[in-house]
Amino acid sequence: MRFTDAFLKLIDLSKFDFAVKTINSEGRPSFNSKVFLKIYLYGYHNGVRSGRDLEKECLRNIEMQWLLKDIRPNYDSISDFRKDNPTALKKLFKLFVSFLKDADLIGGETIAIDGFLAVAKI
Repeated sequence: MRFTDAFLKLIDLSKFDFAVKTINSEGRPSFNSKVFLKIYLYGYHNGVRSGRDLEKECLRNIEMQWLLKDIRPNYDSISDFRKDNPTALKKLFKLFVSFLKDADLIGGETIAIDGFLAVAKI
């Protein structure tokens, strides 16, 4: 999880066009985009896809609690972030895979998608 935290510290999110919800004057302030990115990168790395499952991981998994500094968004907020930022997330995931390859954390030769093996052309 430290590599996820290090990755997000290195990148400039303004280049990815993430939709930032404006902070309302009433109620809770919005979460920082990096909180949701940490959640989705964790899910990407560990095969956890649904917003409800990611919310459960935020509550039960000690790695996630450390990564998020004990911030626990609900599944609605998690799912809305994915719905509002599909293109930016796709770009970020590609960059994340490149980061992992450069750090020799993955080989990058073979990937599995829904049980199908394919040669990665990254």
